[in-house]
Amino acid sequence: MAFFEPIGACVLALACMAPAQPAESTFQLTSHDARGRVGTVSLTCEPTGGSHPKRGGACAKLSEVDGKFDRLRAEPRACTLEYNPVDVSAVGKWRGEPVTYRTSYANRCVADTESAGVFTF
Repeated sequence: MAFFEPIGACVLALACMAPAQPAESTFQLTSHDARGRVGTVSLTCEPTGGSHPKRGGACAKLSEVDGKFDRLRAEPRACTLEYNPVDVSAVGKWRGEPVTYRTSYANRCVADTESAGVFTF
């Protein structure tokens, strides 16, 4: 039995030295409004990271809908009826599967509300 202990330790040591695997859920999120303002952030889920200011909440909302942006549940909030369109996009992967999403909202408030805060940056 003592013969296998060094081999086991060696195998475990090699596993610890393996390079970290990239996160399977990563996105580049972009918003662009009619006034020419452009915002871009990165979002990584599982583990949570990136430059998104509310990455924990955004990842939680995406987890609820299995990474399907078109299924995000709007958060209750009153918005004005002003028309200042905002175009948003998400390009990346959710749990290893490619994702491309694009849509437009009537204004920033509607974008924030309808996307459950995922595009709030």
